Amino acid sequence: MEALELKDIHLPETIGWWPPAPGWWLVPLALILLVMALRYLYRRLTRNTAVKRAQKLLTQLRQQSLEPGQCLSELSILLRRTAISLESRPLVAGLHGQAWLDYLDKNLPDAPFSQGVGRYLADAHYRPVIQDDIDLNALFTLCERWLKQQGKRA
Repeated sequence: MEALELKDIHLPETIGWWPPAPGWWLVPLALILLVMALRYLYRRLTRNTAVKRAQKLLTQLRQQSLEPGQCLSELSILLRRTAISLESRPLVAGLHGQAWLDYLDKNLPDAPFSQGVGRYLADAHYRPVIQDDIDLNALFTLCERWLKQQGKRA
């Protein structure tokens, strides 16, 4: 009998690193989606926290018995601090006068800050003498409405 000529074992070629397997293409996509989801949740939680804190401070401010000038100043500070924490600082911090009122009216349909009782927040807290006809209850109600609207935007 004649001996068969056998060849040695052939090993497959080494697998190159490029192109990666389909699963590796999904890893960066999953990471990007994870980062976007975490960013969205973080923004939502911080927005809700800022609005809830502002609502608490507004309730405390309403219960205090302050003179109208000081009350207007505190309301303006509270709304500005809340707006800065909800938006970017350069967008909100430099607003004053009519631009500030327009910003506050941005999400309210009837423009109560520009044309209603909210008009007092534009410059009344800078005046040395404050008029006695300011309806602070209506102003507090308007500020509560604005805060609720900001909470809905979250």
